[in-house]
Amino acid sequence: MRANDEMKLGLYLARTGYHEGAWRDPRTPVNGGLDLEHAADIAALAEAAAFHFVFLADHQAVVDDRESMKRVGRNDGLEPITLLSALSSRTQQIGLVATATTTYYQPYHVARLFASLDHLSHGRAAWNIVTSATDSEAHNFGERVLPDHDTRYTRAREFVHVAKGLWDSWEDDAFVRDKKTGIYVDTTKLHVLNHRGDYFSVRGPLNIARPPQGYPVLVQAGASTAGSAFAAEVADVVFTSEPSLENGKKYYGTLKQKARALGRADSELLVMPGIVPIVGKTTQEAYDKLQRLQSYTHFDVLIGAADLWLGSVTDLRSVDLDSFVPAALPQTNSIQSRQKVLVELAVRQKLTWRQLIRLVSDCRGHLMVVGTPVEIADVMVETFDQHAADGFNVLPPTVPEGLKDFIELVVPELRRRGKFRSKYSGQTLRENLGLERPPNQFALVKRR
Repeated sequence: MRANDEMKLGLYLARTGYHEGAWRDPRTPVNGGLDLEHAADIAALAEAAAFHFVFLADHQAVVDDRESMKRVGRNDGLEPITLLSALSSRTQQIGLVATATTTYYQPYHVARLFASLDHLSHGRAAWNIVTSATDSEAHNFGERVLPDHDTRYTRAREFVHVAKGLWDSWEDDAFVRDKKTGIYVDTTKLHVLNHRGDYFSVRGPLNIARPPQGYPVLVQAGASTAGSAFAAEVADVVFTSEPSLENGKKYYGTLKQKARALGRADSELLVMPGIVPIVGKTTQEAYDKLQRLQSYTHFDVLIGAADLWLGSVTDLRSVDLDSFVPAALPQTNSIQSRQKVLVELAVRQKLTWRQLIRLVSDCRGHLMVVGTPVEIADVMVETFDQHAADGFNVLPPTVPEGLKDFIELVVPELRRRGKFRSKYSGQTLRENLGLERPPNQFALVKRR
């Protein structure tokens, strides 16, 4: 059961906005991906509105398609943990979610990086756990092709197990730092991992004290069969894509049931689908904003984005754009769940290829609501009340303007209905999300 009737809200911190045309909007900074002051201003807006966290996605490569690459504004962004470390000194309460891939990082790297971010932010760090999704990433790490989908998740499961073990290298009170006695650390409270597995061999211990939160909050976005099983096992927060209320309710219920079967309570796993709100004081004004963004988006960009999110299994430049999207596409080794969401959406709405390609640029398969603050709040509240979400990761089409629209117009409506808070309730991200601080696994064994 939910601890209260208020939804959780995160902010997807895109460079200039979530829409593919956002970088061409006159009100967005053209170098938004490299501008610390811009990112700090956006984070400050979200923090003042009591958002639970800011979320940084990541990809370990650039877009390979040269025709779309020259027109896409997403290939020059700061590395997420670096940026959030800087933002940790510019913010006080908002959570900081960074993406790091289990496919091409090593557990010791990730454990140390996120422990550092958690200490720097006084307990506000979160790790968005991903498995890499494109061969272009593989090419940057000495591989010709990406490992297969299920293998990536098997590796990810062991990866997280190792990271947790490293975070538990030291008990919470191990570092006494007593100048009078000259004892810096109590070595009886040190635990050496000595992990030997199928993918990793890691001795430990980690060379930093246990994170303030015990473990950083663990975020995951898998919705394929392998991905949802992984999420049910390890995630504190699940970032999902589901534009259909009925499918969202089914996913939510199934995921919670999988978690319960593993001994986890419903409150230990928060489902937060993405929402792209395009806000206008009138419905027509909102659609005018969307159409303006669409006018900034070249056809090559539409094709490149659609190819990526549909799994690069169809030659979109040769299809009949005015024919209907088929009920199934060849299985991809990339993001299987997103391909499924997009194809199901196209079939349900009887979309042509042209319409689907446009829609991917607009929202990438997330729930997109174009309308007034009341209309957007209606959809959010219904999705929340119908148990298809515990909250939302908000993906403004542009920043800062799209975010300001949401904060100034939609957030007050959510508060009027008693669905969103007006201030922070805890010091750490775990406390603000209503999540328990995990005990040190080795200390528990020692006390038994």
